[in-house]
Amino acid sequence: MKLLRVLVTSLCIIVLASFMRKAEANTPPLPDGLALQPFVEGLELPVFMTPVPGDTEKLYVVEKVGRVRLVQAGVLQEQSVLDIENLVSTGNEQGLLGLALHPDYANNGYIFVYYTDGAGETQVVRYQVSSDVADPNSAKTILSVDQPHNNHNGGMIAFGPDGYLYIGLGDGGSADDPKNRAQNMTLHLGKILRIDVDNGDPYAVPGDNPFVGQADVLPEIWTYGWRNPWRFSFDRETGDMWVADVGQNEYEEVSLQLAGQGGGNYGWRCKEGSQDFDRSQGCEGELIDPVLEYDHSQGVSITGGYRYRGSALSELQGMYVYGDFASGKIWFAAEQDGTWGASEWQDTDLAISSFAEDANGELYVLDYRGMIYQLTNE
Repeated sequence: MKLLRVLVTSLCIIVLASFMRKAEANTPPLPDGLALQPFVEGLELPVFMTPVPGDTEKLYVVEKVGRVRLVQAGVLQEQSVLDIENLVSTGNEQGLLGLALHPDYANNGYIFVYYTDGAGETQVVRYQVSSDVADPNSAKTILSVDQPHNNHNGGMIAFGPDGYLYIGLGDGGSADDPKNRAQNMTLHLGKILRIDVDNGDPYAVPGDNPFVGQADVLPEIWTYGWRNPWRFSFDRETGDMWVADVGQNEYEEVSLQLAGQGGGNYGWRCKEGSQDFDRSQGCEGELIDPVLEYDHSQGVSITGGYRYRGSALSELQGMYVYGDFASGKIWFAAEQDGTWGASEWQDTDLAISSFAEDANGELYVLDYRGMIYQLTNE
């Protein structure tokens, strides 16, 4: 019996040590000497910011109320780039939520906005800008999507390294995805779409989209099984796509999609994060687990960020930076031995609506209450 107890104790020590080594590997060391410095104030419900191609001093900021504002050389300009307040519903999770500038913006002036209209439906619309002012008569509707509820409206649009426009849509709202829309391949809801806005009218579907030619599947779908992919980004070095999906009752998650690898099912509502949620319908095949997740003791509404590729913060190089809208926490994540792990950097009092990347790859944090901060050296 004594020998048995010794063996059991030894085994427990080995298992515990292995677990501790794994835990340590999953908590990367934090860079020293970083701080959040005020960058711009005076905004109304800022939810996104993006650099202006061809001009390193300019950034466009999205205000949820229906405006796009210009920040030039760190100064918020009075005149709006675009004002569509009269077209936008702003209740609950609705509003002007996303903005993408065409890769050839310097020549064609095209911007694409994602907003909720007066009827509560999602609209992706193109405008043409000249001298930082959009022509309201240039509006061209690219995509309209019916929304059954006023939450889980998604809101992220971005051009990928391939020049195509990616559009993130939530599952249609309510709670628990009651109609299982995220797994329904005849609907745009709960999907990330990939479209070609340079061809077709109003767009074309790229021929290498994963579901082209399949019956009863919308060809625009790039990936599916999303609850509310509020913010995603592309790694400017590798082209990989990082998607933060807002959770339901217990888990927030970040998924990594390697460059060019569409077609995946990211699990909702079959799973929430890496845990089973409701497998009663449409859960066949591989479900892709997130590379990062946290439970609701840490936060309840994830805000995706960027993998740092700037030059000013050398210790942060290659780390993925993200946060939580409700708790204000910010994490830095890194890969070690093929596994991603995160360490909490700051527990702020910010309502983190978005992160942003400027033309040089430096990072910013948007506070929904009206401020933007830059991540800098102390």
